[in-house]
Amino acid sequence: MPKTSSRTSQPSRRSFLAALGGAAGVGALAGCGVPAAYVEPGDRAVTDMSAAEHKLTWANWPLYIDTADDDPGRRPTLEAFGKRTGISVDYVEEINDNDEFFGKISPALMNHRSTGRDLIVISDWMCARYVRLGWVQEMDRARQPNVARHLDPLLRSPAFDKGRRFTVPWQSGITGIAYDRRRLGREIRGVADLWAPDLKGRVTLLSGLDEAFALLMQGNGVDVTRWTPDDFHRVCERVEREVRRGQIRRFTGNDYTKDLVSGDVLACQAYSGDVIQLQADNPDIRFVVPEEGAELWSDSLMIPNRARHKANAERLIDYYYDPEVAAELAAWVTYVCPVPAARAILAAAGDRDTAALADNPLIFPEADRALRERLAVARDITATERVEFAERWNRIVGL
Repeated sequence: MPKTSSRTSQPSRRSFLAALGGAAGVGALAGCGVPAAYVEPGDRAVTDMSAAEHKLTWANWPLYIDTADDDPGRRPTLEAFGKRTGISVDYVEEINDNDEFFGKISPALMNHRSTGRDLIVISDWMCARYVRLGWVQEMDRARQPNVARHLDPLLRSPAFDKGRRFTVPWQSGITGIAYDRRRLGREIRGVADLWAPDLKGRVTLLSGLDEAFALLMQGNGVDVTRWTPDDFHRVCERVEREVRRGQIRRFTGNDYTKDLVSGDVLACQAYSGDVIQLQADNPDIRFVVPEEGAELWSDSLMIPNRARHKANAERLIDYYYDPEVAAELAAWVTYVCPVPAARAILAAAGDRDTAALADNPLIFPEADRALRERLAVARDITATERVEFAERWNRIVGL
């Protein structure tokens, strides 16, 4: 999920558009007409009002889309979508926590009512819950040729949604290790390095179970696409030992960055997109995809049951999978772009800073083949496992 650190180091939209000759987004929707109304029996949908009402409501996280240089309230890629299609988008930055948002809209879904939202962006581990509950609609890939063609193969078939029938990645990221090379005075290469004596009391781990567990398992040599409960409990035993001996300073949410910047912490679990932004102010901060591997995760787009504008939402999703539009978005949010074809767009930019983004493996992992091969999408925690696992993990976090 997105963070709130500064983006001042990133190329401005003005320089981006100049570098691409004003091409971003131009070809995304040419020739698109308004599709016929979608009608599906049962609970998943009501009669689709897309043909009659050229609008949709989209709930997303804060700071997770491009904004205009001179007006943060403007979102240029959304404006371009509206001009091309005549569809107006009510874009609401209301998601700050996966569980909190689940609690906000689940009463409507449980009672077979509209949530008032046609499109939402949720982390994949939470998407799994919606899919299992049958609370989201299957997308019509015939309306989404860009998604079918350009979605990164690494993200095409997570365990909870084989074939991505119900979800489409919005942005992705890598959970790895960040550290301050100058202050620490050495390199970090793997998870085991976090337990070294010179890091005692200067390490943080992520507090969220779903955010933390996969990387720690990978440090034990586990294939996280098929991990077992025994693998989880072995991780817990190790973390318990490190907490009791004072190795771990604390467990954090998204606020881990301030400890790293201040020097209170020298190494931590971290998200790739955050570190790109921190490096603009402190190039000594490094991000490591450990030798044992790291987790590739996604925040994904879903269309909730009873959404009134399903076809419009499908068109918007496909618009963002046009490589030119995806490139413009990637230049702003600096997370892993789920559209590898966007890399060529950025590489061709005349602006040096913009073109450099194409070679950053934390945005385009294919820029470093060895790194990409170390990334894995972890299987999600099942409903049966969750109660037991969350209880044990929360005890550790509270130690």
